[in-house]
Amino acid sequence: MEQTHFTYQKEFHCSCGRTHRTQIQDILIEKGALRHLPELLKEYRAQKPFLLADKNTYEAAGQKVRDILTAEAFPLSSYVFADSPEPDESAVGSCVMHFDVTCDIILAVGSGVLNDLGKLLSHISGKPYIIIATAPSMDGYASATSSMAMDGLKVSLPTVCPKAILGDTDILRQAPRRMLLAGLGDMLAKYISICEWRLSHIITGEYYCETIAGLVRKALAKCVQSADGLLGRDERAVAAVFEGLITGGLAMGYAGISRPASGVEHYFSHIWDMRGLEFHTSTDLHGIQCAVATLIAARLYEQLPLIPLNREAALLHAASFDYEAWSLRLREFLGKGADAMIALEQREHKYDPALHAKRLAIILDRWDEILSVIREEIPPSSTLEQLLTSLKAPKTAAELKVDPATLPMTFAATRDIRDKYVLSRLAWDLDITRRLMETLNGPQTAKE
Repeated sequence: MEQTHFTYQKEFHCSCGRTHRTQIQDILIEKGALRHLPELLKEYRAQKPFLLADKNTYEAAGQKVRDILTAEAFPLSSYVFADSPEPDESAVGSCVMHFDVTCDIILAVGSGVLNDLGKLLSHISGKPYIIIATAPSMDGYASATSSMAMDGLKVSLPTVCPKAILGDTDILRQAPRRMLLAGLGDMLAKYISICEWRLSHIITGEYYCETIAGLVRKALAKCVQSADGLLGRDERAVAAVFEGLITGGLAMGYAGISRPASGVEHYFSHIWDMRGLEFHTSTDLHGIQCAVATLIAARLYEQLPLIPLNREAALLHAASFDYEAWSLRLREFLGKGADAMIALEQREHKYDPALHAKRLAIILDRWDEILSVIREEIPPSSTLEQLLTSLKAPKTAAELKVDPATLPMTFAATRDIRDKYVLSRLAWDLDITRRLMETLNGPQTAKE
């Protein structure tokens, strides 16, 4: 099918030395994009779709999908969740149990959770998948993973890319206000993710691609430039956010890792979600949480040039670090979700003094370069705060009903949630975690 409005490359050889590709065949972002659905199904030789939605997304677009397909004489099976499903084992089981095995393609109507469930169902069933977006709220549409809660831990499960993504701006514009803000928040997170990708490349030698990073920066700039029209549901502003989110998903696919789209700010959000699962504390939309965490991370990064560094103190800190005591603190703070984080360390050994010494030598030798990257990639926190204020978006943990007293431990715990080098790991390597904690919530007495 001819691309309309949104262009991307399905495969290209890059100056980084790799060939980047995506399995997505069609991305349609335009007013009235739903009208292309029958044409897509015929192109993919699909004869009987399975429609997956929840009560809200069915009202937003599911009924329209049914009407369009009925008019084209497509037989249709469906499963509509009575309420908004949680991204967990129960929801996956419901999808599998209600799936009509005579269907040859899956159509999910929704955003974050429905998209994740649709990709999982496609992966399990082997049937191709199309997502019909109802909100520009997160960047997982184009990724080949599903963000789920499994055994109390937020995990990214390998699944599949959709065959096609339909973003009908008539539908996207009508998304709830907080979902519009969530989409922008997930895009603002890219300031941190690109910065940390570059820092990890310097410190650990992790693969980095400037071409992919440039794609994300360009999409982010377009989102920020049009952000003032978002709450007025301006079609261009909504489309810019949705296109940015799709670009973020494509970037992850091109790179084969989540680096281009998530960093320490996402880990704040994941830990808030994990505590919500374990202790029933308050949570909000992922992108809303990411926006607040992006502002927090920007403020923390601003402190780095102000903190004196001490090689010997950092080496002593690593040599005397009590990992068993730290594991107990993680379990107290996160419950059973900490088990997978502790198991990860058994494979990764990031707290090993010898490995720490190697990283520290690189950090101190290239400190000026590290600070330069931070200045290049992350705007002043005051600029981010002004943007969130103009949109009447939450800016603090307290506005998310997250206890501010938990922020220092949340920051410290982010270094264990995935095997990625992020700000909290840099702080541990330099033995400045305590100083950064003071920025979050005043002087801290607990060990970090």
